Amino acid sequence: MRADRLVSLVLLLRQRGRMTADELANELEVSARTVLRDIEALSTAGVPVFVDRGRHGGFSLLPGFRTQLTGLNHHEALALLTAGTGSGEKAFGLGSALASAMRKVVDALPEGHRATLDDATKRLLVEPDTDLLSRRLVTEQVAREVMDEVRHAVLAGHKLRFHYAAPDKTPRWRTVDPIGLVTIRDRTYLLATKSGEDRTYRLSRMLAAEELSEPAERPAQVDLNRIWAERSARFLSDGHIPVLVRVKSARREELLNAARAVCAEESEPDGWIRLEVTFEDLRHAEWAIWQLDTAAEALNPDELRVALRERAEAVAERYKPKPPAGTTDIPG
Repeated sequence: MRADRLVSLVLLLRQRGRMTADELANELEVSARTVLRDIEALSTAGVPVFVDRGRHGGFSLLPGFRTQLTGLNHHEALALLTAGTGSGEKAFGLGSALASAMRKVVDALPEGHRATLDDATKRLLVEPDTDLLSRRLVTEQVAREVMDEVRHAVLAGHKLRFHYAAPDKTPRWRTVDPIGLVTIRDRTYLLATKSGEDRTYRLSRMLAAEELSEPAERPAQVDLNRIWAERSARFLSDGHIPVLVRVKSARREELLNAARAVCAEESEPDGWIRLEVTFEDLRHAEWAIWQLDTAAEALNPDELRVALRERAEAVAERYKPKPPAGTTDIPG
């Protein structure tokens, strides 16, 4: 691990020029004290690192110094492959490995190409933190230690033990045979089996995890797309309420963020969209559609329409105009 960090430190100085200890520590996800120790180790090994003291000082390399350190380690190669499938830089805890790998790729490019690449990367932005309505996108947080243990167990083919907090239940330890990891809408799921039965777990609900030495009982080959599709279909049919709803196209995403799944979608000519979605239960559906006020209309089931109408009537009654102060209604 330290050897990889030293390589990354050298490449950062080559590509960015002078950097402070705090800047390097932030990039490498270590403390400033660790950076100072690494700088000393590089100097001892003959790498020409110079210190510029003062307010605008920092560390830099001798101009023209080049490295021959271009090999990728396992995690860096895995990060590059994962990045090609979507938001891989945020997925599966491989962000720092991807950053290290990309520094090596950039360092191997000719000087002219590096300048072009630097400009190009500043003109492309993927998945910013907020959308056009200034709503901050919420990403589920998974402890790094948990992610590392789960990912390693999946890739090594070992059983996994973890402390899981299911909704409205007391957290308890579970031991499973991991099959694979799936990330969708910034949520990461573990696909596994337990005593031969299919199980799906959200990593954000894992309080702790431990890779075991015992081999996992699972097929040698896996098709995650097929498995995910099968489990998704099963999930939709298990106790969820289907709802047919019309929603203004501008509010579509709000509805989808609240729904559990989308079964069908059809555009209407008046700027509305007809959707068949599923919710946890009637109360969940009522809450979600109420948030959209007149921008959505539940078409069925009838009990949902009744619930929404009764809620609207109760609110209207609450806000009826009050008689002027000092007057009293006298029965006719």
